[in-house]
Amino acid sequence: MKYTTSLLALLALAAPVQAEDITIGFAIAKSGWMEAYDTPAATAAKIRIDEINAAGGLLGQQIKVVEADTRTDRAESAKAGLDVLDQGAQMMVVSCDYDFGAPAALVAEGEGMNSFFLCAEDVKAGIQGVGPNSFSSSVLAPVQGATMAEWAHAKRNARTAYVLEDTFIEYNKGICTGFDWMFPTLEGASIVGSDTFKNDDASIASQITRIKALGAEPDVIMLCSVMPGAAAAVRQIRAAGINSLILNGSAVDGSYWLDATPGLSGFVLPVQGSIHGDDPRPEVETFNAAYEAKTGARPASQYAYPGYVLIDLWAKAVERAGSVDGAAVTAELEKMQDEPTAFGPRSFSAELHHQNTALMQIVEITDGKPARVDEWRISQPVPMDVLLGK
Repeated sequence: MKYTTSLLALLALAAPVQAEDITIGFAIAKSGWMEAYDTPAATAAKIRIDEINAAGGLLGQQIKVVEADTRTDRAESAKAGLDVLDQGAQMMVVSCDYDFGAPAALVAEGEGMNSFFLCAEDVKAGIQGVGPNSFSSSVLAPVQGATMAEWAHAKRNARTAYVLEDTFIEYNKGICTGFDWMFPTLEGASIVGSDTFKNDDASIASQITRIKALGAEPDVIMLCSVMPGAAAAVRQIRAAGINSLILNGSAVDGSYWLDATPGLSGFVLPVQGSIHGDDPRPEVETFNAAYEAKTGARPASQYAYPGYVLIDLWAKAVERAGSVDGAAVTAELEKMQDEPTAFGPRSFSAELHHQNTALMQIVEITDGKPARVDEWRISQPVPMDVLLGK
């Protein structure tokens, strides 16, 4: 009996130890208005996690997900960060928006842990506003504006532009910042006027009057806005008989708002991938199908995509570092230059944990129907001083 007991003890010591899971904490909005932005990107992130687990996991371990609800509240965001930390998180995924994601990201930073914003496009969502271990895989708002400027100049012969900025959120300002930087540098191009409005303004009649007073209709109107104000502005611009090509940022992707602007044509925006089934990269449509299989519907906008990309990039960096240690993973992420992903190349550096240039798909709305018509990558990255508003 004694021999048998000793043998069993020896066999137990010799048996392979079950690897512990790697735990990712999602401190995101599961309620409140931010939920509409966070849930699609978080779903995409979990699709990539499932793929990695099915292929054998990360560093030989399965990835486990724990979650906490920020309730679209800044104070609750910090609490959610602490909650997933208590649940064993070794990396933290936080809300799309800088203001609502930063409190949780700062909790991760305090632990020397990596954090990724789901789809933030404000430069502060990274080194500048959180710390050295924080990242976003999405494309900065100024890049979107600069992309529209250069593409419209090259492909639609745009030489005059009117800039119309919605003052509702910083994202809108970022789009206009990128356009204002790029467009005047292009041959023969000039901004002939600019104006502002508020997203909830019932009328932009005074702004339209000033556009019509220019004499010659501008080739393009750079509309830096989000819904619902963007749709209202577009409807009024077209109702006033202004036929300029209207440009905007990625935030107006999707067809959900087009009933408010019947028969709309001449409206263009840049996206990271097309939700319409016409993206030339098969990986994008493969993802769209996987998303539909998981949720019962295709992505409503391009804002699901950054969630998939962030897990892909972080996992690659973990494999290269051989560890989930924040500093080690950050060092590997900062080495990435045009790292391939399903949605185009991504780069990070010791100065910037965002995309200040990216290959964007160009979507145009014609007769009320959106379709991919082109792709564009700006000829030079948006400089840091422009990103920082200096």
